[in-house]
Amino acid sequence: MTLALIGVNHKTAPIELRERIAISRDELPETTRALAAVPGVAECMIVSTCNRVEILAAVDGQGADLPGFLHRQFGLDPALLAPHIYQHHDQDAVRHLFRVAASLDSMVVGEPQILGQVKEAFAVARASGTVGGHLEHLLQSTFAAAKRVRSETAIGSNSVSIASVAVELAQKIFGSLNGRTVFLVGAGKMSELAARHLVQQGAGAILVTNRTMERARQLAEPFKGRVIPFEQLYDAASEADIVISSTGAPHPIFRTEHCQNFMHRRRNRPMFFIDIAVPRDVDPAMNRLEGIFVYDIDDLQAVASSHLAERSRVAQDAEALVAAEVERFLERQRSVSAAPAIVALQRQAEELRQAELKRAQARLGTLSAEQLAAVEALTRGLVNKFLHPPMQALKQAARENDRERMETLCDEWSLPATIAPEPPAVAESPVPVEASTAGAETSRTEQAPEEIRK
Repeated sequence: MTLALIGVNHKTAPIELRERIAISRDELPETTRALAAVPGVAECMIVSTCNRVEILAAVDGQGADLPGFLHRQFGLDPALLAPHIYQHHDQDAVRHLFRVAASLDSMVVGEPQILGQVKEAFAVARASGTVGGHLEHLLQSTFAAAKRVRSETAIGSNSVSIASVAVELAQKIFGSLNGRTVFLVGAGKMSELAARHLVQQGAGAILVTNRTMERARQLAEPFKGRVIPFEQLYDAASEADIVISSTGAPHPIFRTEHCQNFMHRRRNRPMFFIDIAVPRDVDPAMNRLEGIFVYDIDDLQAVASSHLAERSRVAQDAEALVAAEVERFLERQRSVSAAPAIVALQRQAEELRQAELKRAQARLGTLSAEQLAAVEALTRGLVNKFLHPPMQALKQAARENDRERMETLCDEWSLPATIAPEPPAVAESPVPVEASTAGAETSRTEQAPEEIRK
């Protein structure tokens, strides 16, 4: 069994491509099951955020056409997607997954949301029946490593998110936010984070719209915001100086004709659109209109990169910890590969012990229950002592990935020559899925109103 990971992210693909393969929460279970049906895929999960779409799969010896799945699933020309795909296998796949969950591969290093998003993706895969022992063991180790990174390094100090970066960008462009009217389109976690940052920076009136009115009210209430029915979206937008949009609409909900009307009502006072949705909510052509300024999630990279220098030393500490956790996981995996040989060795020893007890039975005569228990304990103890050195030798060869030594030991003790690197099965207890606070890597979960989506 081989571990394979392929994907595209904010480093390898522009938003124009990423939005074409974005997977919403509603689509994720079906897409995950479709992936599981690909020949050669034994287990799988998919992580889809605004900054990445990644497939993680345990595949059989013949392999699986994972890039082909992306081409077919999203109707993309292979020549278009291929230059932007990265692929990792086995140890490199483990390392990449650990780095992603620890927020070392995020647009904003140290953002706290990605771990919850990976957990959510894992929970969806579990519920879809596409996870078994391989990914179960790997993901448990991934979550433990990410938790260590956040608790034992300062990677999360002064944590930032795409929401905070968006607000920072608005400040750099607009100046003070005091008294500015802000319109939050989409009342998901990302919008909630943005609202919190905006209020902290002195924003005035906050307008909120969402397909679900109750959710919009819940978001607006702590900020004393005004809820706008989603059918009045375009009527209310002209009131806003800053529009932060993060919905799950498959096509832009703000287009050139809308903004022409906005500017007429605003008497040409400028409007700033922060588009943190993938696919994008705001047509980039609007940037050509005078007085309209549009910034999508890739534009936020410029602001995010300013945080890299401050976090570089802390990131180095986190990278070292992740490397150690990866090695520990791989060592455990290698140790497990000795299990079939050890089981066979113990079985052989037990058969010999039973045979010798049977041969000695006539000489021992009739024994009491207490005497039988003593003989049983004595022989088991001796067998365990004799087995200890060869078992340790097998484990050591496995840990060091010394295949030649492993085969020599198996030949010497007449053990199975083929050692399958199977991880132990893990109990099916639920993994706690942290509610994603949708920051630097927003999940595709914030859906647009039905009317807007049409």
